[in-house]
Amino acid sequence: MNTKSTREAAVRALMEAAERDEKIVVVSADSVLAGRLTPFLQKYPGRLIEAGIAEQSAVDIAAGLAASGMKPVVISYAGFLTMRACEMIRTFVAYPGLKVKFIGLNGGMLGGEREGVTHQFYEDLGILRSMPGVNILTPADAGQAYNAAVAMMEIEGPVYLRLGSGREPEVFPDDTPFTFGKLREVLNYGEDLAVFASGFIMNRAIAAMDQLKAQGVYGILADISTLKPIDREGVVSILRRTGCAVAVEDHNFYGGMSSAICEIACHYHPCRIIRLGLRDVYPRSGYADELLDAYGLSVQDIVSGAKEARKH
Repeated sequence: MNTKSTREAAVRALMEAAERDEKIVVVSADSVLAGRLTPFLQKYPGRLIEAGIAEQSAVDIAAGLAASGMKPVVISYAGFLTMRACEMIRTFVAYPGLKVKFIGLNGGMLGGEREGVTHQFYEDLGILRSMPGVNILTPADAGQAYNAAVAMMEIEGPVYLRLGSGREPEVFPDDTPFTFGKLREVLNYGEDLAVFASGFIMNRAIAAMDQLKAQGVYGILADISTLKPIDREGVVSILRRTGCAVAVEDHNFYGGMSSAICEIACHYHPCRIIRLGLRDVYPRSGYADELLDAYGLSVQDIVSGAKEARKH
């Protein structure tokens, strides 16, 4: 399967937005190279602030800029933002509702072959999901990352955009729409079950749906590209039609997308849901595909989870 860089796609969207709006400025926490920001720096040298390896300071700088009418975007590794600078995001950005955007790199296992467990992150979504007022975007590939970054700049208040390693599987045509706050039915083969997927494992979810179809199981695949605010009505509608589901995510299964799906089901349509994600473990380093297979996110794991979900 072809791969494209979500990082380059998001920066392309930022550069286009910056050309239209001189208030847009990027704050880097030693992330010019990792964030693929060199083209932005070359074109707008006066609109990129390098804070160094100081994520807390980067968020504070962005908060000050936003309070002064600027439109800052902070870029760093997902965990360095959501863990090192967690309090700063909460108190100085989310609490006052400032229009600061965050781009988190190396979300999930896709960075495993290059930098290891200290630089690949599985807790970021759970941390920010618990923080009032923070919107969370989890695009499925580079085309969707570009469209999500475009949408992000128009959203009021803080937004977190989760990106991967820069080598994500290409799943959808680049012009596939991205709609903030809405899920999208990627496949609709029937109503035997639902598969909810988010992030850069969508190619595996699609392959699993095709295997299930070949075995006579016809379901719906939904892309949860906005984790917060999640499309509650869309989720409930699908659950009412299928009566069971699998939720697949490259994240600790506490606090992430599968938790959100279960919370919605509990309140609005109780049914059997199988959750596939990291089961409260720290995965080892390795090639992304091998890691996903080793930690329960293979195509066959999704197929098996679907069959288990239907035992109700």
